[in-house]
Amino acid sequence: MRTILIGLCLGLAAAGCAAAQPQAQQQGSSMLAKLHDDLRLTAAQASAWTQYVKALDDGGQMQARRQAAEQMLPLIPTPRRLALMDATMSDELADFRRQSAAIEAFYAHLTPDQQRTFDRDTAPPQASAAR
Repeated sequence: MRTILIGLCLGLAAAGCAAAQPQAQQQGSSMLAKLHDDLRLTAAQASAWTQYVKALDDGGQMQARRQAAEQMLPLIPTPRRLALMDATMSDELADFRRQSAAIEAFYAHLTPDQQRTFDRDTAPPQASAAR
């Protein structure tokens, strides 16, 4: 049962990511532009911003890995499917850690007011109280 749930979750996540990728890239670019404008960075912070933006852009490698895994899952036996899911999740975790480190490094270059702006602009939308 657990294996079925893991496969279902990975399949749904990969399918959702693939369908939303072009829109997400466009939204990501506009969100970065808004964040840049809202932060009102100084000249001294420009290189930290550039490093931050570069760290967020992996050249589409994450998406390519997700798509490759999604295409292989139905074609391989369960033990290999589990190994593929494990490898995919490990890669995702490594990417998350790399990006987290870049965000923390950039955040350290911000003033307290800029940190509040960063927190506000990058916070996930709040769930609606009326469900």
